[in-house]
Amino acid sequence: MNQVQPSHSNRFQGPLMKDKPQPFGLPAAEELQKYRIWDSYFLPLQSSNGLRFASDVDRSQSAIRKSAMERLCVFLHVGLGTADAATEANLRDNPDAVLAPLRQWSDTLIPMMRLNPMDVGGSLNALNRWMRDGPMAGVYFASGSQASLPCNHRNFDPLVQRIDELGGVIMQHTWFKTGGKDSVGESTPSELAELAKRFPEIEFVCAHAGGEWEKGLRAIRAYPNILAETSGFDATAGFIDMAVRELGDDRIVFGSHLPSRSLGTELSKVLNADISDAARKKILGGNLRRLLAPILSKRK
Repeated sequence: MNQVQPSHSNRFQGPLMKDKPQPFGLPAAEELQKYRIWDSYFLPLQSSNGLRFASDVDRSQSAIRKSAMERLCVFLHVGLGTADAATEANLRDNPDAVLAPLRQWSDTLIPMMRLNPMDVGGSLNALNRWMRDGPMAGVYFASGSQASLPCNHRNFDPLVQRIDELGGVIMQHTWFKTGGKDSVGESTPSELAELAKRFPEIEFVCAHAGGEWEKGLRAIRAYPNILAETSGFDATAGFIDMAVRELGDDRIVFGSHLPSRSLGTELSKVLNADISDAARKKILGGNLRRLLAPILSKRK
């Protein structure tokens, strides 16, 4: 007896239905072009001599082409207490170490700077130098020992206000850990919610949806100025479905976490979710383009 298979009309069908399987487990680039993918979380590493960054970007090119990604937000140290001592010293003495790769990949990379909220004055000066007068389109606040402060700390307030004045995007690394924080500087979605509540007119991106995404999505659900980012944890059925149900498709942005994560893993979260194709287009690029539009329009 033939069994009737369930139909999921909203699931991604495209090349997965073709006779010839696509390489690398990804749909064909031609099929993905319609989504106009913009990546909110590209993480090549920087080193004191600059070679690691170039190497990581180079080795990501194949994945970028195969996924037809148009633009990628990259998080850069600028010598302000966010990296190891050797890298910090090199960046302070040689700012071209930051600018050179941005010139090389100017059509692809969207630079976002890292700030250390422990140094409010230095961070405000850096925002003027690198965002007001430079190429940065936003700020990525890390979470951990180098960040030193959770994002609900009052040191964030003047930084958030200045970033908003300049039209920049704000992304905060967040993670819920079952055993609790490893350091006081780590941030959770609940702490980001506290910050967002103080600034209801400013939008924030909650990186990794808090890792433990069911809890993370619930923590930010009541705050319409927080968007969830999709990368950084293994793909599990139901994540994007729940995010769309709880937040709406306007509050989710795709992240690849290249080159340290599998592009197939990260794309599958969105491509295989039981959502509409219109929602997929928003998540894979439309929402991020909206966030970046104010500051990118100034860069033209």
